[in-house]
Amino acid sequence: MLREFVANKHTAYHQRFDSWEEAIQAGCEPLLRDNTITQDYVYSVIQCVKDYGPYIVIAPMIAMPHASTGAVGVNNNRIGFMKVEEPVHFTPGDPEKDATLFFTLAAVDADKHLENMMKLSEMLMNDDVVAALLEAENDDDLLAIADKYL
Repeated sequence: MLREFVANKHTAYHQRFDSWEEAIQAGCEPLLRDNTITQDYVYSVIQCVKDYGPYIVIAPMIAMPHASTGAVGVNNNRIGFMKVEEPVHFTPGDPEKDATLFFTLAAVDADKHLENMMKLSEMLMNDDVVAALLEAENDDDLLAIADKYL
């Protein structure tokens, strides 16, 4: 999976963001560049978080931005990866809702969406992989993590 992120150029690395909305936009940029998604999908993801709260933070430091199944603006089945050095605060004062690892999901149908979530969840259940991802700084680091753990 990490190799796929690198091969598809669906990775991004940033120092910090002033808001979670900016972070979601930046995490979507690699998927926007090759038309996997459109800006409409980015707006849908942001609106879902506004409507339902930070449900996308699936574990401390890990966010899985996505919109509801069937959201407008998805053209392909892909996942984008973004690492942020300084935590993004989705709920100020609640460190359980901070994230530095972002895995943006884009799927054209519900089955593919669930498949992507399951594959990603399997990878993130390995504490060593998560620890290594939290230290990653570039695509070479992602490839080294894939070689070592996956």
